Amino acid sequence: MVTAHSLPEGFTEIEVFAIGTALLVEALLGFCLNGLTIISFRKIKELRTPSNLLVLSIALADCGICINAFIAAFSSFLRYWPYGSDGCQIHGFHGFLTALASISSSAAVAWDRYHHYCTRSRLQWSTAASMMVFAWLFAAFWSIMPLLGWGEYNYEPLRTCCTLDYSKGDRNYVTFLFALSTFNFMIPGFIMMTAYQSIHQKFRKTGHFKFNTGLPLKTLVICWGPYCLLCSYAAVENVMFIPPKYRMIPALIAKTVPTVDAFVYALGNENYRGGIWQFLTGQKIEKAEVDNKTK
Repeated sequence: MVTAHSLPEGFTEIEVFAIGTALLVEALLGFCLNGLTIISFRKIKELRTPSNLLVLSIALADCGICINAFIAAFSSFLRYWPYGSDGCQIHGFHGFLTALASISSSAAVAWDRYHHYCTRSRLQWSTAASMMVFAWLFAAFWSIMPLLGWGEYNYEPLRTCCTLDYSKGDRNYVTFLFALSTFNFMIPGFIMMTAYQSIHQKFRKTGHFKFNTGLPLKTLVICWGPYCLLCSYAAVENVMFIPPKYRMIPALIAKTVPTVDAFVYALGNENYRGGIWQFLTGQKIEKAEVDNKTK
């Protein structure tokens, strides 16, 4: 016999269903696109370059975000979190790990593109692998801190998924948030801003703009900015006066990252797109060498 669970406080039936559906669509679409990116890298030899290893790192992290969103969608349709408090901690850790790895990997791609276009130096496999490992270990370090007592994972307002608990706003939360946002949002954002500004200036001198240099940073700010703003506001004021359904909006926006990243870093990459086309159709791409540029 199926137990009927009451609606989460502050949500109507249609709102819970809409959030669950949005999470499911985001999860499925992002997972398919990034899965295609990963499989193409594995199958198409021309795509296996040091620069594209960093794109692969983004795709792996974004697939993790999609899995996290799928679990949240499933729980939303159930109207409750079925995995207990330990499951909540794991879900929060997993969500933060993949999100931070995605941001760090995006900054690594910006650094690589700067050297590719501005200093004309090529990325070596050893450097690319080291950057990828560092991005994931750095993300793991910050993600495990709430499990050790610095910060805390708890339920989202819908109570069907888990993330950093911003409801308390105490000293423990404020110090963790300040360090977290500095090293995992502001510094990566600064790296991306300076790198793409330099690339833009280089393109302007040559008169040949090979890709939209503002798009990666805009993606970071638009997708992650609302969530960072909510968490930052919680450090100075009590955010619980905001209706729960509105506090879920930044999380839903953040879950669009995998889909957007797939278009920015893989499908928006002329040669990577050619490699994906070759994987899907068997038709050879014209260029044997695949660099990491976005059209």
